[in-house]
Parts: sequence; structure tokens; C-alpha cells
Amino acid sequence: MTPPLRPELAGLTVYRRDEALYRWDLSDNTNLFGSAPSALAAVSSWAGRSPSRYPTAGTDHLRLALAEWLGVAADQIVAGCGSNDMLDAAMRAFGAPGSRMAYAAPTFVMASHFAAANSLDVVVVPTPAGGEPDIAALIATGARVIYLATPNNPSGRAASPGAVEELFDRAPGVVILDEAYTEYLGSSWAAVAAGRDNVVVTRTFSKAWGLAGLRIGYAVGAARLVDEMAKARGPYKVNAVAEQAAAAAVENDRAWLAAVCDQTRQARVALGASLKGLGFAVLPSDANFVSVLVPDARRIATALEARGIAVRAMVGVAGLGALLRITVGPEPAMAALVAAMAEVPR
Repeated sequence: MTPPLRPELAGLTVYRRDEALYRWDLSDNTNLFGSAPSALAAVSSWAGRSPSRYPTAGTDHLRLALAEWLGVAADQIVAGCGSNDMLDAAMRAFGAPGSRMAYAAPTFVMASHFAAANSLDVVVVPTPAGGEPDIAALIATGARVIYLATPNNPSGRAASPGAVEELFDRAPGVVILDEAYTEYLGSSWAAVAAGRDNVVVTRTFSKAWGLAGLRIGYAVGAARLVDEMAKARGPYKVNAVAEQAAAAAVENDRAWLAAVCDQTRQARVALGASLKGLGFAVLPSDANFVSVLVPDARRIATALEARGIAVRAMVGVAGLGALLRITVGPEPAMAALVAAMAEVPR
């Protein structure tokens, strides 16, 4: 049975997560400013169509659109069910049961899960206090697969260009570079990866493009590498509606994307300044979220939930401890969050 709406939330747009209702859900790092308008139009156009046929096997429409946008060849792109699917396929394609997969901790929690699911031996390399990944230590592992997220999650920080280049040049195996938040950074290694034989870049439509519910992501790399990923991924991982929506967004909504990312960056700076003004320790971020170091993340998150705001509480984060990860969003959401943070007991 659906729980009743709390009186203080009556008449407001609410979000449901784990059967709870929130005025603002700032927990998933999705785009709170909206979705690519051409993608929404493409979804609507499917209302009168029959889904009785399979989607295209090669997602050619989407790959051609992405190729033109990124300046690579279509056969250097493979698409899948979110970037999670791409990470899973890459580890299966380039690793082997019992081989090593190394990553810089802390990072996206699913990286280690996919490694375990593919029977890889995980090697964790701690990130120094400054936040720059220890590239020399990653290389020294001799790992067959090295995973690096930039901008990283949950820290939000992007690795320096010099660090990424060193990893590309010296890695003993294949590098998986996770660029889930790269649109907010404003740069990408995708075109560089396409010209190398040891790098694949994974990206997603779930964040800046605002299409998380359609579950679509892609990887860019040398044709030989993405072909192996396609084999490991399996067929029909991108549904027909998702492909058409994502292709429409790439073809028509690049100016919209740039504006949304700029708006997000401005909101991120303002939110960070407000939280610092309250005395909180806020980590530098190049993504669409900020992470706030707090001694009791779960308690504060619970206090925020009582005020209709959901954030992601994380504890035991390697090198960081406990933190709140907060998605950046429109001004009303940020104002409510800052006001609530000012009220919660420290």
C-alpha cells in the first residue's frame, strides 16, 4: 500500500526511493535540471509503435551520432545497458578468471563488484591524501586491467591530464577509463582512446543527458577492443526506445547539454560555498555533486530525510572516512538543503 504523503509535502513534486517520499532526492547524481528535450520527444513518438520487433543489433543510429559528435569512427564505439554494462563487458573481455584488476581507492563501488563477478583478483591501490591517483603504484601491480574513474566518485575530483597520460603510456594491460561525469568537466579522453590499443573510455547518458531511466551507456576505443567488448556484452542490450532517444539527444541537444552543465557548475560552486560557510568540510568536485566530510553521515542523512531531503550517506570510505554525497540541483533544492544542513545537530 502506498504510504500517505506527509502534510508538509502536500502539493509539492516528490520523489520515491525505497518506498519513502522526499521533496528532493539528491542521492543518485542524476540530472535534476531535466532531460534532453529531443530525447523526450523521441520517447513520446514511440507511444503508437509496436514493440514486437527486436531493436537493432548494432545500435548503428546511435553509434553514428556519437561518432560525429566525438570525432571518432562508428566502429570504435559500442553501446550497452548503461555504463555499468560497459564496465562489466570490459572486465569480462580484457580480464580472465584469476587475473588482476587494479583500481585507485576510493572509487565507484560497482567496479570491484564487476571484477568479482568476472572472477578477477582485485588489487586496491590507496589514493594519497592530495586526491591524485597513485599512477606508479597502479602500474606496479602488473594488473591485466586497470580501472580509473575521472571525475571520480565519491570524491568528485578529476585526475590530472599528466596522470592519465602516464597511465595510458605505461599500463601493463588495458585501461578502463570511466568518464560517467566527464560532461561536467568539459573534456574527454574518448578521441585519444580511439587512437590507442590499450584504452577504452566508458560513458553514460544517465548523468548529464538526464536519461538514467532509459539505461544506456557506451564505450569508445580501438575497433579491436570495442569488438571484444561487444562479444562479451551479448546481443540486444540497448532497447529500441533508448537508442532513438539517445541518438536524438546527441544530434539535436548539444547546446542544451552545454547550458545544463554550465548551470550545474555554477550551482556546485554556490552550494560548496554555502556549506563551507556553515563550517562543513567540502571536497573539491569536477562532477555534478559535492561530498561533505562529516563524523556521523548516517545520523545527518536521517535528519535530512525527516526534512524531506535524501542524500547518500557513505561510511568507511577509503582515505576519507564518512561523508555525505549530495547531488547538485536547482536553486530551490539547494536552498532547502543548505537550510536543513544549518539545522541538523553536528
